[in-house]
Amino acid sequence: MMHNEMIQEGTPVVVLGFGITGRVALRYLSMLGARVYVSDARPEKKLSPQERALLQECGAEYEGGAHSLEFLRQGEFIFISPGIPVNLKVVVEAKKAGVNIVGELALAAPALQCPVVAVTGTNGKTTVTTLIGDLLRAAGKEVFVCGNIGRPLLECLMLEQQPDVAVVEVSSFQLENCGKFRPDVAVLLNITPDHIDWHGSFADYIAAKAKIFSQQRSTDTAILYTDDVICLELAEQLQERAPVLFGHSRDCHGYICESEVYVRRQNELEKYDLAGTVFDNPVGRVNCAAAILAAKSAGSDWHSIMDGLHSFKALPHRMEYVAVIDGVSYWNDSKATNTGAVISALKQAGQRIILIAGGRDKGEDYRLLRDSLRAKVVKLILIGEAAESIGRQLEDIVEVDYLPSLEEAVAKASRVARPGDTVLLSPACASFDMFESYEHRGRIFRESVAGLQLKRDAATLQTGREE
Repeated sequence: MMHNEMIQEGTPVVVLGFGITGRVALRYLSMLGARVYVSDARPEKKLSPQERALLQECGAEYEGGAHSLEFLRQGEFIFISPGIPVNLKVVVEAKKAGVNIVGELALAAPALQCPVVAVTGTNGKTTVTTLIGDLLRAAGKEVFVCGNIGRPLLECLMLEQQPDVAVVEVSSFQLENCGKFRPDVAVLLNITPDHIDWHGSFADYIAAKAKIFSQQRSTDTAILYTDDVICLELAEQLQERAPVLFGHSRDCHGYICESEVYVRRQNELEKYDLAGTVFDNPVGRVNCAAAILAAKSAGSDWHSIMDGLHSFKALPHRMEYVAVIDGVSYWNDSKATNTGAVISALKQAGQRIILIAGGRDKGEDYRLLRDSLRAKVVKLILIGEAAESIGRQLEDIVEVDYLPSLEEAVAKASRVARPGDTVLLSPACASFDMFESYEHRGRIFRESVAGLQLKRDAATLQTGREE
């Protein structure tokens, strides 16, 4: 394991939040010899046996049930888990008391020795991060894919041997406290309103996203999407660093034309034909352009990239095809937790859509959906805590129904749909009011559609018997 200049033997550190990242941070800090204090909202009796064993193994002191300033001030700095708001009262008080707040990216930065590709944006991060990893593996590189995608970046630092490259999905939460984190290749896919409840304003959310470029040097690569107005403005601010641009303009380094992505290399163009891949759709082509540019910046060649594009499998809960029943298509886009993601989903779906949306509100302006719904959606079915708020903003342009559960929403959609229609789950909201996660929400949708198929098969079998 590499040395980290932030940690000396006996350095006191408070880990705030004991989720996945907090647990990995505890193990990492302990391996470096730090004296660790852990503060979590859960009382100790609510911890799993494995969590209690980890605390004991690492000799960590635990504060549960609440976060106290007295406990937090024991640390030379506070390691803050990504899901904890920086405006949390006790965190603000700790800052005023002179305690530094450090996120995972900041803690990892001094110890990273392999090249890093970092990907952020409101939508598409996980797909693009996964794809870049696959493209680099196809080129024969040892790759560690991590970050907001599921595995904490700190795990990379605990490997016996560092990979050839780390590909990191970074959220606005992580970038808020990224310190001196400097990716060799930084990708900004898009910026649309999201997590306003957490950041406080759209401007603060944009500022957090822009931090992905803040520590880069002139020799590093910044990749941005020029079709996005905010990304284009940020690209103009980075002109001295000669950013790499992708979009539908022929002036871009990677430009999209129908089913092809062209990459400009000096006076030549490389053509990447996406026909026959899962990316041959409006959103997929944009994601591919970003991933191709990042992979080339990190050492991939044309042949390995084409192999990776054709072998890639679509990720679950992201415009995931579920079934066709009685001529009606069902699609699971449970990962669409903001308005921008829903707009993207509607671009990819059919011309007559029954949209199922709703969940826990994240401070969104649902009026941003009006043009997209007006063009394609014939029925909007709403569930969850935000249902009434969404309905008030949209009910003048589309017929709205309110249902108490996702299962009933799917059943209702099946009754009103006609052959050729698309039933699309694309919530524009978080899932935590009714589900454990967006994955749980997506599974319930798939199970509900499977239930429709079983009923359809049973009815067909009964009809056959009667005949």
